[in-house]
Amino acid sequence: MDVTRKALKGVMLDISGTLHVNYTPTPNAVASLAKLRASGIKIRFVTNSTRITDDRLYSKLDGMGFKLSRSEVFSSLSAAKKMIKERNYRPMLLLEDDALEQFADVDHSKPYNAVVLGLAPSKLDYEHLNQAFQAVLEGADLIGIHRAKYIATSKTQLSLGPGPFVAALESATDKKAELVGKPARAFYQLALADMELLDEPESVAMIGDDVLADLGGGAEELGLQRFLVRTGKYRQGDEAKATTPLDGTFDSFAAAVHALCE
Repeated sequence: MDVTRKALKGVMLDISGTLHVNYTPTPNAVASLAKLRASGIKIRFVTNSTRITDDRLYSKLDGMGFKLSRSEVFSSLSAAKKMIKERNYRPMLLLEDDALEQFADVDHSKPYNAVVLGLAPSKLDYEHLNQAFQAVLEGADLIGIHRAKYIATSKTQLSLGPGPFVAALESATDKKAELVGKPARAFYQLALADMELLDEPESVAMIGDDVLADLGGGAEELGLQRFLVRTGKYRQGDEAKATTPLDGTFDSFAAAVHALCE
């Protein structure tokens, strides 16, 4: 697809791996975000980050020089909390302590009726996973905040994501996990609705470093324009993993913005 500035009304941006890796912005990302904002295109930040609260994530981005509004951030963590409240779950929360702050007003006492699993390195050990296994066997719903196989922890290193742990519980319990964050269709629709572009998904681009978690699933089903960047968790040949052709691949977020804003 030949994407023109005139055709584009909104952009959804992955954060980790696309705008930054750890605490380092990707090349020219700060200036490029400012350029994209100056173009008048609506921007929403859609992230599967589950290790810290949304407020801490906003502060982290602000500290790196990115200019954004707190209301522009859509996280799988906040989507999970919304689901918990709507369904009256008493969840076992497999989340890092910094992320648990966001669930301070949630009743997570036993007996659990849901297991909610995110990226939580300190909680994904045998003891916690076995407790989760037992809860699901006793009838609790299994909720994966996201199921990325791996994340980028530096420019050269990948680390396990929550996906393999979600898959382990699925295998052990014979129960399919419900996905909350990207690439769930409903998650993208939250951001589309906030941009008032729910009826025009083809006018919105999704930019990310994960061809499946950012650009697959709901992004593909809704007809978003899908752009892959070769930063973060990207590895050579990832383009071939897309089930339908991408709309473009760029060396960085900055390169994508340059092309979209020309």
